[in-house]
Amino acid sequence: MTEALERAAALLAEAEALLICAGAGMGVDSSLPDFRGDEGFWRAYPPYARLGLRFEELADPVHFAADPELAWGFYGHRLKLYRETVPHAGFEILRRWGSALPGGVRVFTSNVDGQFQRAGFTEDQIAECHGSIHHLQCVFPCSRRISPADGIEVEVDPETMRAVPPLPECPDCGELERPNILMFGDSTWVPDRSQAQLDALNAWRRGLHGERLVVVELGAGQAVPTVRRYAELASAASQALIRINPREPEVRHGRGISIPMPALAALTEIDALRSPLHNC
Repeated sequence: MTEALERAAALLAEAEALLICAGAGMGVDSSLPDFRGDEGFWRAYPPYARLGLRFEELADPVHFAADPELAWGFYGHRLKLYRETVPHAGFEILRRWGSALPGGVRVFTSNVDGQFQRAGFTEDQIAECHGSIHHLQCVFPCSRRISPADGIEVEVDPETMRAVPPLPECPDCGELERPNILMFGDSTWVPDRSQAQLDALNAWRRGLHGERLVVVELGAGQAVPTVRRYAELASAASQALIRINPREPEVRHGRGISIPMPALAALTEIDALRSPLHNC
């Protein structure tokens, strides 16, 4: 472990650009719930355990049409939770590392919680491949409008986890709005905002003319491997991948550094090792 942390610190000390690839595990140190498996989800949401409802069933766009109070109960609670959550110190470590580099820093994340924005990363630095709970769209959709959820408050009954009307309405047609998040089996998600972010990220990568890019991947599992695959693709040329994951840290073919630790602990230790190297 010590050797892996030292190698990661040395790699980052020589970096000229930083790409952060983050999955759900990144938020665990901020006390956000871990939805890994049914038991983890039900520990976070006991009412759903009593109903026998799984995360995959609730994260399904069909409920916004069939049972909007159930759908918005789940997402309304999460919207409030994410607004109140303070990002852990690891976000600031990453932001500080990246802000000092000539090539800058970018983020690719499957998380919809907006924690990178809350931690001080700018909108143009972030690509949210699964959308954001802080943006809304029409449930149909009647148009491709994507609106910020600023000022939207959804009251949720804590006993039943059902939303209390009135629910958010589309400003174009007056029907129900839903979060602009890619859900399971989702054919009505409007991907325009996320695609524009991804296009900008890829343009940034192409614009790195020889700068040494280091990719730091955090908390990205294999169940939904979007983040892991992007991190591997982005680091393919340099093989400069640092994978931080307490459960699934393996790097295929040895093309990178594997650190089986939670995000905050690993970043804190790497930062302590990196500082004297960076100042040399």
